[in-house]
Amino acid sequence: MKSVFITGAGSGMGREGAKLFHAKGWRVAAVDRDGAGLDALGAELGTERLWTRVVDVTDRDALDRALADFCAGTSHGGLGMMWNNAGIGEGGWFENVPYDAAMRVVDVNFKAVLTVAYGALPYLRKAPGSLMFSTSSSSATYGMPRLAVYSATKHAVKGLTEALSAEWRRHGVRVADVLPGLIDTAILTSTRQHSDASAPTLSSEQIRAAAPKKGMFRLLPASSVAEAAWHAYQHPTRLHWYVPPSIRWIDRLKGVSPEFVRSRILKSLPTFGTGQQ
Repeated sequence: MKSVFITGAGSGMGREGAKLFHAKGWRVAAVDRDGAGLDALGAELGTERLWTRVVDVTDRDALDRALADFCAGTSHGGLGMMWNNAGIGEGGWFENVPYDAAMRVVDVNFKAVLTVAYGALPYLRKAPGSLMFSTSSSSATYGMPRLAVYSATKHAVKGLTEALSAEWRRHGVRVADVLPGLIDTAILTSTRQHSDASAPTLSSEQIRAAAPKKGMFRLLPASSVAEAAWHAYQHPTRLHWYVPPSIRWIDRLKGVSPEFVRSRILKSLPTFGTGQQ
């Protein structure tokens, strides 16, 4: 029986991923800081082939114990797929985001991915065709203003994915990531906006209402990312998965002219340097 270990599985994309892989007959480990979310997942799926634990991904010892305990019950002690999905955001102009809040984003969004990579590799090496899969972001296609630190961590995830996809071939382990656009998850509404008078905070309802109804930044359900994760396991050669697929054009256009991409982004932002909208 194949097995998958998913961080940030108490809600959103991770939760949908746990449900999808479980429905496909996999043994699923779902970890999250949100115990209530995990309880709800367990109530929905039952205990057969579902393993849950409350884990803070910034706690290396807790992560290592969870991996060891779950993999002790898998085939040959291996792990078919590791999905680094846990993430948080802090929004606003860079100087308005408190330092400690910014460092928490770095800890959860990137340092925890490194921690998982170190911890999961021994188990991934024991499973033929295994995959380490990470949730990056469309903000890793170009640095996103008002999400500067979040965007930087997702660039780091993307870069790590590219490096390890080459390195870990010698271990028989595949590495890939997904770059979602605007997804209807908790992070969409829970990301704190550290605003000044020139950038009023939007409510979750306003964010959803303002989301485009079509195009590459239309609001998509979390299940669309779970489906990308499933397809990533089935297709061993693809490195980056874009949700929706049109997001890839930002990456390609940036390769031709990052200045043009910047100019388009600037047109969508408040006037710089004046404090006025």
